[in-house]
Amino acid sequence: MAVQLKPNQTLNLKIKRLGINGEGIAYYKRLIIFVTGALPGETVVARITKATPRFAEAHLVKVTKKSPDRIAPPCPVYEECGGCQLQHLAYHKQLDFKKDLLRQALEKFKPDGYQNFELRDTIGMDEPWRYRNKAQFQLRKNKKTKQVEAGLYQAESHQLVSIKDCLVQEPTTQKVINTVVNLLTKYDMPIYDEHSNSGIMRTLMVRIGIETGEVQLVLITKTKKLPQGNALIREITHRLPEVVSIMQNIQDKKTSVIMGDETIHLWGKEVINEKINEVSFELSPRAFFQLNPKQTKILYQEAIHALDLSTPKTVIDAYCGVGTIGLSLAKQAKEVRGMDIIPQAIDDAKKNAAAMNLTNTHYEVGTAESLLPKWLKDGFSPDAIVVDPPRTGLDTQLLKAIEQSPSPQMVYISCNISTLARDLVSLAKIYRVEYLQSVDMFPQTARCEVVVKLTRK
Repeated sequence: MAVQLKPNQTLNLKIKRLGINGEGIAYYKRLIIFVTGALPGETVVARITKATPRFAEAHLVKVTKKSPDRIAPPCPVYEECGGCQLQHLAYHKQLDFKKDLLRQALEKFKPDGYQNFELRDTIGMDEPWRYRNKAQFQLRKNKKTKQVEAGLYQAESHQLVSIKDCLVQEPTTQKVINTVVNLLTKYDMPIYDEHSNSGIMRTLMVRIGIETGEVQLVLITKTKKLPQGNALIREITHRLPEVVSIMQNIQDKKTSVIMGDETIHLWGKEVINEKINEVSFELSPRAFFQLNPKQTKILYQEAIHALDLSTPKTVIDAYCGVGTIGLSLAKQAKEVRGMDIIPQAIDDAKKNAAAMNLTNTHYEVGTAESLLPKWLKDGFSPDAIVVDPPRTGLDTQLLKAIEQSPSPQMVYISCNISTLARDLVSLAKIYRVEYLQSVDMFPQTARCEVVVKLTRK
C-alpha cells in the first residue's frame, strides 16, 4: 500500500522522467510525485503542496544534483507565468521529451502493435523563440500604481502576471499590446474587475499575418459601450500604422471563455490576410488559425507527404476550419471536401478557395459525423481522410463513421497525444500505423503536434 504524504512535508527525491505537463516525476515508496521545474536525473529537495492517496504534487525547493541539460530560463517572469513549462530545459532535450511523451501515451493506451510503431524524431525550430502570431492578454488596473496592465494568469490561478515582453510572442504583437495598454491608462478606460463583475475592458487580442505584416486588434469588452472609443481608435491608428483592422468583441458572461458571440467592426478592414505554403487566408477575429505559422508550413508539408499525392486523390478534410490544410493540398488533389461546425469558418474557406481560383473544393457546414455518411450515400468515395481534431480528439460518432466506411488512407494531425493514443486504439484495428512524426509547434511548452500516417489493412 502506498504511503500518504502531508502538505508542507519536505522530501529528498530523485527525478526519473518528465510528465505530460513538463513536470519532473519522482517516486516515494511507490507513490508518484510531480515536481514542477525538476528535470530527469536530478536529485532535489521538494515541498509537498498537494497530497492524495494516488499521487502528490510538490514545489521545487532546491536542486542538490543538477542535470547537464538544465539552463537558466531567459524570461524574467517564467516562474510566475503559466504560459511556458520548459524554458529551463535545453532545446534539443525538449525535442527528445516530446518524442518520449508520445511513447508514454502509447504505452498507456496500448493500441494494437504499438511497440512496433515508428516514432520519428521531433522536427524543431532553428530559432525557438518569438513565434506566436497571436496574443490574448487579460487586463487589470493595478490598484497601487493606477496603471492598466496586461498579461497572463499564473498557472491554476486568477492572479495576473503583468507581461511587457513575452519571449515566445512575435515582437509586433507585444508592441501593439504595450501601446494600447498605455492608451487605456491615458484615457482612463474602465477596466473589467472579475470580483465585482464591473468595468468594461476585459482582454486584448492581437494577431499578425507573419507573411503580410497585417495586424488585427480586437478589444474584448463586457458591454457594447466603449467610452472615449473614437479618441482611442484615432490614437491607435496614428501610433501603430501596422494595425489595419480594429474590432470589438462583446463577452458579457462571467466565464473564462475569452470571446463572446458578437463582434463589431470598429475601424479598417474586417479581416487580415496571411499566407502559408502559397495559400492566402483571410482571418476574421474568431477564425481558428495555427499560432506558429513557420512550423505550420512544416506540419502541413508532413501531412501532404503522408498522403502521397503523386497520384491525385479525393480527400476529406474533417474539422477544416478556414481551409488551411485542404487548400494547401488542393492543387495536388483530385477533389477536397471540407466540413466544420462554425459557419463563419466555412464562409472563409469558400472565400479562400475562390481567391485561389480552385474549382475542385467543396465546403459545407455540419459535423463530420453527419456529413460523412451523407456524402458516402451520394456516391462520393474518398481516397483519404485528413483529421485535425480539437484537443478532445475525434468525436465518437465520427470515429464510428470512419470505422463503418474507412478510406484507403488516413492522416491524423493531433495537438493532444493522449486523445491521439486513445483514438489509435480504434483506428489501429482497421489501419496500419506507418509512422508518427512529431512537430514542435510550441517550443518552451509541454505541448506537441503529431502527424500520423495510416494505411488501411
